[in-house]
Amino acid sequence: MGSAALLTSSWFCVLAVLAVLGDAFLPFLPSGTLVILAVLKTERIAGAPLILAGAVALSSFLGDVALLALARRGAPFLRRRLAKRPKLATSVRKVQHSLDGRTNRTAAAVVIVARFVPGGRTVLDLAIGHSPAPSHRFLRWSALAALVWAGYIVTLGWLNSHWFNTTWLSLAVSCAAATSISAAVARLVRRHRRLAAALPVDPA
Repeated sequence: MGSAALLTSSWFCVLAVLAVLGDAFLPFLPSGTLVILAVLKTERIAGAPLILAGAVALSSFLGDVALLALARRGAPFLRRRLAKRPKLATSVRKVQHSLDGRTNRTAAAVVIVARFVPGGRTVLDLAIGHSPAPSHRFLRWSALAALVWAGYIVTLGWLNSHWFNTTWLSLAVSCAAATSISAAVARLVRRHRRLAAALPVDPA
């Protein structure tokens, strides 16, 4: 790989890592797409997928830490955001309620699943940040979720880069697969909530 191509690949990796860091605050950022594109651009570099996965996982975790810290401190722009978006505030309250009294294993599953739901990471970070419960357990789960998601999205791009001969087709198939998986997870979460709401309340 020439120096120009290597420089271009490096810039794609930097953009991908920054997008993953920022989508905790701005969930509309195409972080998954950029990570897949970075994988495709660095496929000929030995060890690149592992390095990129590590950088993405670290960036994802640091984004959670930053948003959680701001929520804990009651950052004014976060208060305004919740005040202007009642649906977001409602989602935050629902997540807080769903985490109350959960076992470590179940709560960890909630944190991991939230990584795969569009906007779920932001809602989860805000919910934990506005909760009186200590955040040290959440940070462990967040680190695990970051590793799982980074491994998943990088592997998805890497597999498609070897199955298809062209970058654009690999990118299209990878993004379509990632979108389908996220949509499927979101449907399962909504279905679980409906079933939980339909269950009778134990008077005891």
